[in-house]
Amino acid sequence: MKKTKPPIPTLLPGNFLIDSHCHLDMDSYEEDLDAILKRAQEHGVQSIITIGIDEKSSIAAVKLAHKYPFVKATVGIHPHDVEQIEKATYTRLQKLVQENREQVVAYGEIGLDYVKNYSPKTTQLRTFEEQLSVAKGLELPVIIHDREAHDDCLSLLQAMAPFPKGGVMHCFSGNIKLAEKVLDLGFYISIPGVVTFKNGLDLQEVAKKMPLESMLLETDGPFLSPVPWRGKRNEPAYVAYTAQKIAELKGITIEEVAEQTSSNTLKLFHYTLTH
Repeated sequence: MKKTKPPIPTLLPGNFLIDSHCHLDMDSYEEDLDAILKRAQEHGVQSIITIGIDEKSSIAAVKLAHKYPFVKATVGIHPHDVEQIEKATYTRLQKLVQENREQVVAYGEIGLDYVKNYSPKTTQLRTFEEQLSVAKGLELPVIIHDREAHDDCLSLLQAMAPFPKGGVMHCFSGNIKLAEKVLDLGFYISIPGVVTFKNGLDLQEVAKKMPLESMLLETDGPFLSPVPWRGKRNEPAYVAYTAQKIAELKGITIEEVAEQTSSNTLKLFHYTLTH
């Protein structure tokens, strides 16, 4: 007999969640995006930040933010694609931000990825530093991608500090010691659905021990679906499973998690909800 999946956790009236990191422009969502966004709102997700990972997706993110008032956008070049960067790339991204200040709330995701190494490490390091400088010039918070590049990523962030507009380590994949160093930079840490995995023990420890005042929630959709949807397409409504797990780890209510992480997201990205 097929097991039925537990329903998406619900919040008490007056509470809401924010998915601080999703890729709404990706092909996985093309056929049913309106239904996905409707489902998110029905399950208390009142805002979604859709992330730029190259020029094309940055432009797409901005278009989505214009179309849907509860969606905000970011721009930036992911470490996988930094070999494509030329000087004019930054000029075009800067123009995109300046012409869409209401829609663009951050620069990223940018950083280092030593798992795939689609771009050489030297190129990743150089362009990471360049993009951090661009973000500072635009007075935007930064969204950091760090995959098996903890030492180099942290060293570069420490060298480039301070970050007056702040930042977040997205889809955090380090241990509690790294988390403490990231928090020392004044950054937030974003917890993905990995925290619900049986083998997500390091992340569970981080979520349990770190201050809720420094935490964001994300899906990283369409990737990294939380249990019970692991291996399937992720979507913004599923951020509720992550919130529920964090509440369980911390011994608090899902509403407390929702209220604080949503407040943190609005504070970092400097926007207010539109109804």
